[in-house]
This record gives sequence, structure tokens and C-alpha cells, in this order.
Amino acid sequence: MTISATASSANKSSVHNKQQWYRPTVSQEHGVYVMLGVAFLTGAAAAQQWTWATTLALICAYCGFQAEHPLVLQIKQRRSWKPRFLMWTGIYGGMASAIAVWLLWQRQDNGSLLGIYAAVLVAAIVNAVSVRWRQQKSVFNELVAFSAVCLAASLAYVATVGTLGTSVIALWLLNTLFFSSAIFTVKLRKIRTASIISGLVFHAVAIGIVVTLWQFHWLAPITAAAFGIAILKFGLILWQKDWYCNTKIQHVAMLETGASLLFLAIASLSLLPPYLAV
Repeated sequence: MTISATASSANKSSVHNKQQWYRPTVSQEHGVYVMLGVAFLTGAAAAQQWTWATTLALICAYCGFQAEHPLVLQIKQRRSWKPRFLMWTGIYGGMASAIAVWLLWQRQDNGSLLGIYAAVLVAAIVNAVSVRWRQQKSVFNELVAFSAVCLAASLAYVATVGTLGTSVIALWLLNTLFFSSAIFTVKLRKIRTASIISGLVFHAVAIGIVVTLWQFHWLAPITAAAFGIAILKFGLILWQKDWYCNTKIQHVAMLETGASLLFLAIASLSLLPPYLAV
């Protein structure tokens, strides 16, 4: 009986290993899904229309994000090669690249798209190097990663409209600053990385940048005011710091998601034309 059971278990394990080739890798970074979706929708709101190119740009951004997940897992393996990770990196990356080339072909001589692609590529390289040296959780790398994900706003706009103006660059910066706020709040939950000063400095600098963008008329007043959600969230966390540092991570995720949806509502409604906003 023991030999039979062992053989049966081995067969099941073998079948499971074979099935792994066909099982897609899916990132469990739920916060990035929210960030990607919110940034993309603000870009689409700024474009004030949704076309087939917009939909393809969304698929491109999603596949690009998913391609990074198995690549990071492979890098973490160090000297052990995992064909499944390489295969799905190629599948997701191939789909993202194909759509990116198609969008570029549709918008011929579009340096804006090339600039977005180049920025994403640089961010991916920085992240890969950081993972290799176990620095993926550093503030610098997370800022680079968040800014790359928030380029979804610019991608949505350029893919739909075909141009990249100062207002779209400002919208990307607004998204990046808003979501980067979470870097400094989440780190408060760990003694080794907890620093109220760094959070205060970041938010002070971020407020200065947003106010400057508003003063130069790159952002409308209400759009710029959407960053106030990050300030309110940061203040709430400092007020209830003990609760925040000890509560379940699910509660933190709910807080971040709720703040992101409020940010999306304010920013999008300020960007949409009146007949679409009502």
C-alpha cells in the first residue's frame, strides 16, 4: 500500500509539474492593479473619448505589467532557470510589444509614444537590477516603479489623441505623486523603515510641485486639488498611527483603495467635458 501510494503521489506530482507549463503567472500585487487602472482612466478622461486604440493601450499596459512579474520571479531564482517564468515573460512581453508597435505604426512619427516606451524600458531595467541586488523595496526603486506604472495615463492619452502636451505630463506627475504617498505611509508599519520625517518631506515637496503645476496652468485647480486626498490620508494615518501600524494589511489595502477611488472621481470629473461629467 505504501509503495502504491508513493507511486500515485509521484504521478500526480509529475502531472502537476507538466501542467505548470500551461498555468499563466498572475501578479498578486493588487495595489498595482488599482494604480494602473486609476492612472489609465485619468488619462482617458483627459482625452475625453474612448477608441479602439484606447482599449489596445489598456491591454498593452496590462500585459507589460504582467510580463514583469515572471521576469522578477526568474531573477530572484538567481542561478536556477525556470522555463515557465521565461515562457510567460515572453508571452506577456510579446503581446505588449506587438500592441506597442501597432500603436506606433498608427501614430507614425510619434516621438511621444517612443518616449513613453523608452521610459518604461528604463524603469524595467532599474527594477531588474534592484531585484538582482535585493533593493526592490528601496524608496528610490519604488518611486521609479510607481512613476512607470503611472505612465499609463500618458499612454492612454497619446494612444487616443496622438499628442503629448504639458497638461498630460502634469497629469502623469499628479498620479505619480499621489500613489507615491503610499510608499512613505506603508513603510511606517515596519520599525526598520518607519520614518515620519521622510513622509513629511515627501508630502511637502509634492505639495510644492502640484501647486507649481497649477500656477503654470498645467493642471486645473480642481484636478490639482485631487492630491488633497493624499494629504488627508497621510494626516489620518499620523493621527491614528498606532492603529495603522498594527491593523491587518487588508485594512490598509481598503484605505488605499478608497483613497484611490476618491482621487479618480475628483480628477476624472474635473477632466471630462460637462456633458460627460454629469
